[in-house]
Amino acid sequence: MIQVKKLSFDFPAKVLYKEVSFSLEMGQHCAFIGSNGSGKSTLVDMIINPDKYMYDGKIIKDESCRIGYASQFAVRDKEQEQTVFEYLSEKFVKNQNSTVAICEEMAVAENVEPLFEKYQALLDEFVSMDGDNYISNIQKQLYIAGMRELEETKLSELSGGEYKLLQIMKEMLLSQNLLVLDEPDVFLDFGNLNRLCKLINGYKGTLLAITHNRYLLNHCFNKILHLEDGDIQEYDGSYSEYRCSQLKEKLKLKQQSIEEQEEIYRTEKMVDALRIRATIVANPTLGNAVNAKQTQLDRLLARQIKEPFIELREPLIEFKPVEAKDDYTVLSVTDYSVSFDDVLLENISFELKSGEKVAIVGPNGTGKTTLIKDILKNNHPSIKIDENINYACLSQLTDENIDETKTVFEVMENLGFETKESISGYLEKFCLEGDALKQKVGQLSGGEKNLLKIAMIANTNAELLILDEPTSHLDIYVQMAVEKAISEYKGAVLMISHDFYLIANCADYVLLVEDKTLKRMRTRTFRKMVYDKYFNKEYLEVDKKKQELEAKITLAFKMDELMKVEKLCNQLEEISSN
Repeated sequence: MIQVKKLSFDFPAKVLYKEVSFSLEMGQHCAFIGSNGSGKSTLVDMIINPDKYMYDGKIIKDESCRIGYASQFAVRDKEQEQTVFEYLSEKFVKNQNSTVAICEEMAVAENVEPLFEKYQALLDEFVSMDGDNYISNIQKQLYIAGMRELEETKLSELSGGEYKLLQIMKEMLLSQNLLVLDEPDVFLDFGNLNRLCKLINGYKGTLLAITHNRYLLNHCFNKILHLEDGDIQEYDGSYSEYRCSQLKEKLKLKQQSIEEQEEIYRTEKMVDALRIRATIVANPTLGNAVNAKQTQLDRLLARQIKEPFIELREPLIEFKPVEAKDDYTVLSVTDYSVSFDDVLLENISFELKSGEKVAIVGPNGTGKTTLIKDILKNNHPSIKIDENINYACLSQLTDENIDETKTVFEVMENLGFETKESISGYLEKFCLEGDALKQKVGQLSGGEKNLLKIAMIANTNAELLILDEPTSHLDIYVQMAVEKAISEYKGAVLMISHDFYLIANCADYVLLVEDKTLKRMRTRTFRKMVYDKYFNKEYLEVDKKKQELEAKITLAFKMDELMKVEKLCNQLEEISSN
């Protein structure tokens, strides 16, 4: 379907790819993974629109390849009065209307040949979309996604997550044989994530998806493309199998590297000893021996194993230490209500104590972000943030907290950093380094922007963090670093999240949006509810064990305890294969 051969491409401030090659076969469901800012979205755009770019190498598409694309950003007209069915059938109805219009023209035209060509093109398009069955196909897709009851619902009444799923469904219905999804899971609640999983698994064509979602990675894909540091690793198999293979390969390379370094050390010692003897004894044979050994050493140095490709960028995220105050209320919400056309939240009341970590969880479109925005404004009569509390926020709105026309360096300079070295050293911990400092914020990837926002609030002395989807767009290893930072933070945290792992690992309790109010729920009860309603309990528990094993393997690698690494890798492989 797609072949990429020795592709190289760079921006003025950043090299993205260095002779990367990979292929995508008919019918494969491929996950495209990699660190934030590694160039995944750009590479996808190059495949779809190669003529936009000046690159070296080749991008070869099969002649039959028809590409559909769904963006990570679901943009819509809130006043749109189409129903769900009308939206999904739009392209089919347009084709039928155009065909009727051409037929009417042909009936009165003197020269029908050019009109007949248009007519035939429309028919071919209709056939390629399986147009004769479009009504039943739409109903089938809605049924698969568990959205059949929304068929006659107006688009303006849908949540953002539901609308995003419709965008994906619309591309699937057009029978494109290659569907490209860019972070389709971002901001989806648990119900819509489950629906997305069903849609992907029910799709018969070839699929390429950029995603960092652990649940999708483990349930929807049979091929992995991993982009890191300008290089691509290609793996046919599931994500769990890939991770096991990756860690075992790292162990093998590490062992080979140790053996090589030992041989290099011995050869260097011999060269030094021969040089000393050659300076004492004027003997041509000794001189030849020195040259021969030096040549051997040069070869060893030239072919020594590089750092394993799988040395992943793992950020060190830490919030500044603060002290929790016993039984001290940092935020209170009393009889808060919000409505637009309908009431979303009604008579909401809760308190957040110093040191508590609380997650607001609920379906898309239930007023959570509006509540957070009103808390941040801190001028609503129902909301009070203690005046003695310093607080910081992470917002998903691009125009808040950050000027996208400034470079990363300028943004950090405005925060009080005095030298380039101090900025570089600070951002290096967040894996924002090198060329990223020269880039304008608007040119960063979604994940890099989120990382920059996290770096900004981590530089404050905030005793309260208000976080709106803090792990969105972040790669898996950054997500885990954020989880660790939040769990170790001593201040109060109020966060909106659909990230099950973040909630389960960090929240003291959950405020669940239900029947237009917030229901307080213990984290353990929340986990059970998620197990029962959305995900498989056994899968989530096994996945948690995998994460724990991978953390132990990472630590063992750092301590060069390779026998321990091998033992842990075997355990991980055993769990993954069951």
